[in-house]
Amino acid sequence: MTSPGNGANHASEEEEDDYMNMTFGEEQPKSVETSLQRRQRLKREGEIRARVKSKAEQVAEEKAAREEALSQSLLESARAKKSKGFAMMAKMGFKAGAALGSSGNAGARLEPIRPEVKEDRGGIGLDSERKRKLNEAAAQSEKKLKVDETEFRDRVRREREQARLERQFYAGMKVCERLDEEKQSDAAQEEDGDESGEPSEKKKKKRTLSTRPLKSVPVVWRGLVRSREEAERDRRMRHDLEQSSTRLPTYVDDLDDEDDKLAAGKIKTAYAPVEDLEEEDPELEEFNALEVEERLRRLVEYLRREHNYCFWCKFGYPDETMEGCPGLTEEDHD
Repeated sequence: MTSPGNGANHASEEEEDDYMNMTFGEEQPKSVETSLQRRQRLKREGEIRARVKSKAEQVAEEKAAREEALSQSLLESARAKKSKGFAMMAKMGFKAGAALGSSGNAGARLEPIRPEVKEDRGGIGLDSERKRKLNEAAAQSEKKLKVDETEFRDRVRREREQARLERQFYAGMKVCERLDEEKQSDAAQEEDGDESGEPSEKKKKKRTLSTRPLKSVPVVWRGLVRSREEAERDRRMRHDLEQSSTRLPTYVDDLDDEDDKLAAGKIKTAYAPVEDLEEEDPELEEFNALEVEERLRRLVEYLRREHNYCFWCKFGYPDETMEGCPGLTEEDHD
């Protein structure tokens, strides 16, 4: 007979060894590497090992290795524990993470000074000197920019003011010329007046080039006449040169009278330049060397003295007192 304990053991063994209900998983078939795949794999690995890294990649790897080494504590590494100096300090009571010296040494270093790798060939202190120069250059450029803006505005303002005064001076010279010509024509009409004594009517004539000597013209508006004469001389010289280079040979009839020549356009207009156009004029050069403000002031005084005419009022007064005129300058007429 079997004991109850042996029966229980036998039942548990039957439950454990129930081979009928057991399931076996299918084994995954192992992939066999063919010779072609092996050859390609070895070829790829050889190419990777044989490839020369670029300078940028080498620098990046060196920097990554350096940062990884610096991120670790120098006192907790395996190399520090094997160091004789660290062993001597430990015997004297030093512990990793504590400061050197007495226990109350507040603010002391807990880690050794970390090394800093220089990536350029500059000497010690070059970075601070370079930074100082950059700061000075930035401050100087900012200051120069402000000064340049102010100087530019002032220069543009002066140029505009000079151009405005030049235009006023040119207009004043034309006024002087017109008034002087009217004064001379009035004097000539008074001398050659008719016998009846009736005043002759003024006829407006087109202004022609003057043949009077330049030095007889007042210096305040002599430059206007000189520039006009020089421009007319240059224009006629260019015209004659063009006509001489493009003119075809023509038949000249000796029997043509003056009327025939005039009708055919064969009579040339005589041009008589002023006598002293080619001569130097020191007085005019000295006057033109003055500032435009001074030239304009002299011109205004000439108009008031010779013609009782105020350039700013644009009005001619009957007598020298010029009653009603505010003053000599443009500011007085504002």
